[in-house]
Amino acid sequence: MNYQTLIQEIKTYVTNLGNNPKEVRLPYHNPVHTEAVVQAATRIADHYQLNDADFFIVLAAAWFHDTGYYVGPPAGHEQRGADLAEVFLKEKEVPAETIASIQGCILATRLPQSPHNLLEEIVCDADLFHLGTDDFGERNKIMHKEAELLAGKEISKEDWRKGTMALLENQHYHTDYCRLLLEEGLRANLEKQRKKAAENAGPVVVERVGADERNATGPGEKKKKKKRSERGVETVFRITSSNNQRLSSQADSKAHIMIQVNSIIISVLLSVLLRKIDEHISLAVPVVLLLSVNVVTIIYSVLATRPHIPPGTFRPEDVDEKKVNLLFFGNFYRMSLEDYTAGMVKLMDDADILYSNLIKDVYFQGIALGRKYRQLRISYNVFMYGLIASVLAFAVAAIFF
Repeated sequence: MNYQTLIQEIKTYVTNLGNNPKEVRLPYHNPVHTEAVVQAATRIADHYQLNDADFFIVLAAAWFHDTGYYVGPPAGHEQRGADLAEVFLKEKEVPAETIASIQGCILATRLPQSPHNLLEEIVCDADLFHLGTDDFGERNKIMHKEAELLAGKEISKEDWRKGTMALLENQHYHTDYCRLLLEEGLRANLEKQRKKAAENAGPVVVERVGADERNATGPGEKKKKKKRSERGVETVFRITSSNNQRLSSQADSKAHIMIQVNSIIISVLLSVLLRKIDEHISLAVPVVLLLSVNVVTIIYSVLATRPHIPPGTFRPEDVDEKKVNLLFFGNFYRMSLEDYTAGMVKLMDDADILYSNLIKDVYFQGIALGRKYRQLRISYNVFMYGLIASVLAFAVAAIFF
């Protein structure tokens, strides 16, 4: 099945459906919004490195998820979108199980969202991706206009803001990627709505403390800034750790590819060329050279993926002196549960120890990544230059000998 061609056909169908002049074009739920959701779904799916079939399911669901608005009222638009997807995809002879997965992703976007697997989580997060971005303010105004158009009456800013705050308060992203990327922005947008509501509620209350007067929101603002700073620090640690883990996984995957490729070349050389080397003695040097290149490449690829495990124990005083990272299993896998629990309790009670452990965790992840990528680079360089030298050696042997 050619997924790329099918996605283009879906895009054309949905865009034409949304631009149908016979239907009322809504200010928000239109092809512009759909394309934004598709872009967000593509971004999230790329992060999780989905295979072609799953990637197609996510994008198809993103294209069809709001098509129900084009053929009926807002109520029940998810089911109508799922039905439109089924009819279209059956004509394209898409397998029934794939169609069912696409419909499941579309129906999962129904509020309150209820995804049951990663693909549904990706589509749900893509649909509400804007809630955690800087574009939320403008999009929220467009949504307000659409709500008034559908209701046939004016909706006051205060009433709309209450509904917006309720939406933001109840919203939570389902994928780790969106939680790391958008939760901070989501809370910031919620704070903006609360601030506007407070400004419109009346004058700021002033409290007296001794002979001084201060704005009642002063300490609150400081506390909010402090909390926001702490959330920002924690977000930085989460994103950095997640990026390091993804890079480590990519390095392991690349090393695995090098091992497989060179193992195949070695097996071919041993089974075919070496048996006939006495007939073609001039090929002895190129064959030995290529075998050497393959072996060295495999050695460095294995070294890049070979794990290093510490002793697995720590002393209680190591926790107080911030000499041990309790977030890495290699430092405690031989410890008793009681000793590890005591160390974790100290870590959770002392912010300095906690952040010291987080810093150590990120730092040593970086050290391990550096080692992996250095050895992987050597492996690739040996393979690339060795392969060139081997091909030249084979060419010289064939031409001159």
